[in-house]
Amino acid sequence: MNRIPLPWSRIQTVLLDMDGTLLDLHFDDHFFRQTVPQAYAVKFGVDFDCAWQQVISAYHEQQGTLAWYDLDHWSQRLGLDIPLLKEQVAHLIRVHPYVLPFLEALQASGRPVHLVTNAHPYSLEMKLARTPIGAYLTSAITSHEVGWAKEQAEFWPALQARLGVDPVTTVLVDDSEPVLTAARNYGLGHVRQVLLPNSSSPPNPGGGFPAVMDFRDLGVPVEWSGDEVA
Repeated sequence: MNRIPLPWSRIQTVLLDMDGTLLDLHFDDHFFRQTVPQAYAVKFGVDFDCAWQQVISAYHEQQGTLAWYDLDHWSQRLGLDIPLLKEQVAHLIRVHPYVLPFLEALQASGRPVHLVTNAHPYSLEMKLARTPIGAYLTSAITSHEVGWAKEQAEFWPALQARLGVDPVTTVLVDDSEPVLTAARNYGLGHVRQVLLPNSSSPPNPGGGFPAVMDFRDLGVPVEWSGDEVA
């Protein structure tokens, strides 16, 4: 496992994923694999296994596209009130261990910190309302605003145009290998992969990126004056 602290003296801008990175993916996995199929089974009078197969098949049709993350799409496609169902299990939303001390140190270092997420704007709003992470963010951007999912190559130049950051001195911390691959291919100078997105599941094997088991692996963000990096 390749766990390498970040070279903070060479980093100006920090991009952080939300689900699976800052927040425990257990909420989302439970919601999409248990809550939604169960609600589908009840509404359409089928057993859970049948409902699970139909719902998972529908997910696979859109995986890797912006629609996969669109709650409005799934409400229409599955005939369910997806935002309402999310509210019913919102008590499962949790911040990963060591995230808040890291965000505090990052804020003290003076670097801009942008949350960059594929989550639907409703999901983003719900999670910011239920966790303290928003207090440490310079901005929060969803792929729905940008027009492309993060794993799509078109996302990264569109994000760069929006933020005006230097890709070479930017770090992305994310749990998704396809997202990290797209970001690295675009030219982001630093990427890190979270290997334990869901605290209730085993760690991911990793995909050749420097690994993060928890946020202590990123090292301590040093104070940054805003001048040119070393």
